[in-house]
Amino acid sequence: MLTPHPREKESTVPAPVSATSAPIVVIGGGVTGLATAGLCARAGYSVTLVEKLTGLGGRVGTFTSGDYRWDTGPSWWLMPEAYDHYFSLMGTSTEAELDLHRLDPAYRVVTDSFPTVDVRTGMENVVALAESVERGAGEKLRAYLEEASLTYRVALTTFLYTTFTSIKPFLDREILTRIPLLIRLLTRSLKDDVESQFNNPILRMLLEYPAVFVATRPDRAPSMYKLLSHTDLIAGVAYPQGGYYQLIRKMAELATASGATLRTGCTVTRILTEDATVTGVRVTHDGTEETIPAAIVVSTADLHHTETSLLPRRLRSVRSWSRKDPGISSIVALLGVADPLPTLAHHTLSLSDDWSPDFAAISGKRPGQEFSRSVYVCKASATDPTLAPEGHSNIFILIPTVADPHIGRGSAYNDAPSPRVEDIVDEVIDIVARRADAPALKTKVEKRFTIGPADFARRYNSWQASSIGLAHTLWQSAFLRGSNASSKVAGLYFAGGTTVPGVGVPLCLISAENVLKRLRGDSTSGPLPYA
Repeated sequence: MLTPHPREKESTVPAPVSATSAPIVVIGGGVTGLATAGLCARAGYSVTLVEKLTGLGGRVGTFTSGDYRWDTGPSWWLMPEAYDHYFSLMGTSTEAELDLHRLDPAYRVVTDSFPTVDVRTGMENVVALAESVERGAGEKLRAYLEEASLTYRVALTTFLYTTFTSIKPFLDREILTRIPLLIRLLTRSLKDDVESQFNNPILRMLLEYPAVFVATRPDRAPSMYKLLSHTDLIAGVAYPQGGYYQLIRKMAELATASGATLRTGCTVTRILTEDATVTGVRVTHDGTEETIPAAIVVSTADLHHTETSLLPRRLRSVRSWSRKDPGISSIVALLGVADPLPTLAHHTLSLSDDWSPDFAAISGKRPGQEFSRSVYVCKASATDPTLAPEGHSNIFILIPTVADPHIGRGSAYNDAPSPRVEDIVDEVIDIVARRADAPALKTKVEKRFTIGPADFARRYNSWQASSIGLAHTLWQSAFLRGSNASSKVAGLYFAGGTTVPGVGVPLCLISAENVLKRLRGDSTSGPLPYA
């Protein structure tokens, strides 16, 4: 659990917004929206959340067919401190709300020709694995992971729980003494950092693949994102029994219990302003137009959609999107297979021996190929028998693609899926089955649904069909990623994966907390105290 940062007296603090005078509308009912609604309601604000879909959760979705159930979005439970802190602020705990199961092995790696590797977390386990595949690599990996852990701690205490409204927290002695390290971490790519130290391709894969989790590729991610190796290789990987969607159910319960009103099937068509100050939102619900007054609007929707569709041009904070990197998109395959598929673990990375063409493809730099043949496979039924009939498997395959809605839509939410999406899924199923020596993945499929890039664009208004948010490149990290407050509209705030601090469920929880800090005029760099 995070230790609350000591309160600091600031010389210039943004004026706090009184809870009694500021009804809040939160746009979006995903993780960020639910966390924002819950935290603000618990702090005494009057909160109404509006979500355009008929269910809550956003990208953290669930899909059921017969006796099979799948999570349709995030499935890796990393950065447990962020969840623990959120639940503590809501007056409870992770342990009280969810049944977490620690995975061992954390995940498996299968490739075209290299031996299969099971990854067990913890420093000594990972060091032993490194030494077993590359002589002398064990101690080098220990040093690499110690630096990754240090980077993670610095990020938590300084760069994540902050609104970047004051320079004072960054003048801390601990930060100033580490400026040479920070410069190196920011100016060198993750790929260069890893490949200058390790020769074994499996080790390189283990340390570089997390770049996908921040919507970019290893040569574009600053090496500070080696901190991700702390989260999966040192801290470990867990799974909430019943599926990741249990988090959404608990968050909705807590927000409602704190006094927030949660409305679904309610589409925001305009953020209303007067004299460049928020006055409310206009929504449509069941074909009827309605105005919801508000003194504060927090948009957790895609930032591009918020700026270009919900505001007039003169009130947009972002001048141009031409140089921004939308990140990557994805195709998701949801399969019900009448076989236990023992060669697939709960989490399996199915990777190409040479993944350079894969990263080129999802960057739009490989004509004729829009998708990666290095993919992620989840068989949550390996841990949770409630998700599939006995002896069967619920399979989730995440296929990274270039951010392009023209690839098409899948079958999960549509009657007429794109042939291109289905063809890509066919090809990837063949690849995964071959690499994992799992022929039943092709021959015993009894349920099949797909989600395509166009579904992300339509359901979540995501810019260029990005599946998780803007890429974490150097120019889209930390304060360079943007601000959580509009520079043109008083009372308008932003949260979620397209703004600070970034993508992924833990950072979305932190993003919600940073909205509350902004409302309180709190410009310190640490998490809020629990009281």
